[in-house]
Amino acid sequence: MPTPQRQSWLSNSHHTHLRLVYLLLKIGLTFFAADLFGLSSPPSMIYLLFTVEAIYVGLSVFFKKYYLHNILLIFASLIIDSLLLAAWLYLTGGATNAFISLLLLPIAVAAVALPQWAPWVLTLLSTASYSLMIFVMPEHNMGNHTMDMRSHFLGMWFNFLISALIVTTSIAFIARKIRQKEAELGILREAQLRQEKLLALGTASAQMAHQLATPLASLRLLVDELHEGESMFHILPDIEHALGRCELTLTDLRTATQSIRDNQQSHIALTSLLEILTQQVLLLMPEVTLTTKVNIDTNTIINMDTSLLPALMSLIDNAARASKENNADYQVELSVSIDNQQCHLNIRDFGAGISTDLIAQIGQNIIRDAKGMGVALLLSHASLEKLGGSLTLHHHPQGGTLAQVRLPIAPSLAITPDLLQAETHA
Repeated sequence: MPTPQRQSWLSNSHHTHLRLVYLLLKIGLTFFAADLFGLSSPPSMIYLLFTVEAIYVGLSVFFKKYYLHNILLIFASLIIDSLLLAAWLYLTGGATNAFISLLLLPIAVAAVALPQWAPWVLTLLSTASYSLMIFVMPEHNMGNHTMDMRSHFLGMWFNFLISALIVTTSIAFIARKIRQKEAELGILREAQLRQEKLLALGTASAQMAHQLATPLASLRLLVDELHEGESMFHILPDIEHALGRCELTLTDLRTATQSIRDNQQSHIALTSLLEILTQQVLLLMPEVTLTTKVNIDTNTIINMDTSLLPALMSLIDNAARASKENNADYQVELSVSIDNQQCHLNIRDFGAGISTDLIAQIGQNIIRDAKGMGVALLLSHASLEKLGGSLTLHHHPQGGTLAQVRLPIAPSLAITPDLLQAETHA
């Protein structure tokens, strides 16, 4: 069986269709350009040859999908190509035919597409055919310059032999090196894909773990209150809320793992994403006051996977904490705009801001700071990059920090209720 690289080359070369071109070329040269190129007048047997070749071309096109994956059948087809070419050359002048170099074509195809032994066999066959045509060439065709023409045809034969050897060795060597490089690139692509999946899985896991930290800390405080004699009925709603957040996060992690394993991405209407995001904030962060400013086309669609929503939720959570630390409650402002085929989601906090030294590093590296290490921003940045987006931080003119998320707009798709329903459940 041919290697995947050879199969790809054979599938893309369409050399079965080139046989039709060769047949039409030979017919045109025989009947319309024989005088121009000095071809001998062919005998009536040429019609039988063209009929057989036409049937062969039709069969090769019809059965292409079967023999393109079998080395022996490909090699046999090239043998037939060489024999048909030799027969046509013999009937239209033999060794005196100006198109004798066409015998190199099957050799070149074999050198590129087949194992090393195949072009050598075709070289021997073509050289033998050429030699036989010189041997059977009538003396009267050369007139009074028999010796000079013999030397000329011998030189042509030697030139053909050198050309065939160059094609057999050099092209085959180059093709083999190219196939080796393609194989190495294929291995590297597979390794890179595995690394990307591992990175995506690690990012999703870290995001979910970061989201679990808050409800687990709340549960720890509630348990401490129970130990201090606090009423169970007073604490029970808070416990249920924290457990609900943990269960939802674990469900999201399972969904994200399956999505990463299957390398899934989907499309979502931006208005639908904002609606889901608002619902998630109300459910999981009821203390946050989220103000939205939206001025977009309702048909705007973006790519998403299971890591997008956790990344945005993490940014909103960070913004809410920054606002609270600056005595601005848990206020967060979300504005959305479209510019240059990109969607801009701007998440602003009302905190004290971030120092100029740190603002360029947060989201790119782990930063050891009194308020944390910037892990959530780093994970959000990795998730957005996977979708072709980006995350940058800026100082807001009116105070606080602006996290600007850029996401590419997907090609226009029809928005249907089924699509929106599926996206909502995602």
